[in-house]
Amino acid sequence: MVGQSEYTEVVSQEFTVGKVDAGMAILLSPDHHLIEFPSTILPDGVTTGSVINVTIERNLDEERRRKAEFENTQNDILTQYTRVPVAPVLSVAHVTQTSARVTWTPPVLYGATLVGLDVYRSGTLQAQHVGLAATQAKLSGLEMDHKYDVHIVARTSAGLLKSNTVSLTTHTLDNLTGICVSFGLLTDQAEARSLAQLITQMGATCTEHLSTDNTHLVCVYGRGPKWEKAKEWNIPCVSPEFLKACSSNGRVMPSHSFYVEASSDK
Repeated sequence: MVGQSEYTEVVSQEFTVGKVDAGMAILLSPDHHLIEFPSTILPDGVTTGSVINVTIERNLDEERRRKAEFENTQNDILTQYTRVPVAPVLSVAHVTQTSARVTWTPPVLYGATLVGLDVYRSGTLQAQHVGLAATQAKLSGLEMDHKYDVHIVARTSAGLLKSNTVSLTTHTLDNLTGICVSFGLLTDQAEARSLAQLITQMGATCTEHLSTDNTHLVCVYGRGPKWEKAKEWNIPCVSPEFLKACSSNGRVMPSHSFYVEASSDK
């Protein structure tokens, strides 16, 4: 059974056609009110002096349908353009005696624009440039065995988005787990295997590729792509004796005593 549309009570009003011109008709009610009415929807043959009845009724079903459609459109606009941006989530990636690296998830901005990223260490803004596409930062020059609270602030066109605050404590000298080395040019593979075993025993780490996360470059010869990058990134280039000294003394030894200088030997 087909449902019927809901209408209100029908209202009918009598009018006399006064003038028909340029698509409009002037209608005169018995109580001398004038209204303009589209002549295109008048019955055929209607002209000046004709008497017509105009019937009006309210279509409640169509009214509710249009109202629902309008509200849905408003909700779509609200969802699309008023979603609250999400702040980055910060975490600690690596800690040594004097440095730390933190990483974060990119802020979810929706319609906003990222203007800048600021790193705060224990409430103090750090004077270091952080690119808009960056998701990590290295904190250097830290004190040993010291606690720091770190957070970042994303500056956006919609305002400031502050991340969570993470706490980290730099290592003591006898904590060797913060040492993260990469090997440069060594004497032979046997030496590399022996040093890798020593690193494991110390609880330190070794990476194949050199990055700013590395604390030292261990090498015998001061040349090669890794050595050049280490110099560019201010990563100490030390001899294998550095690892042996750290292991035998049970603490991180000063790097300057084991520096490897530039070498031109082939």
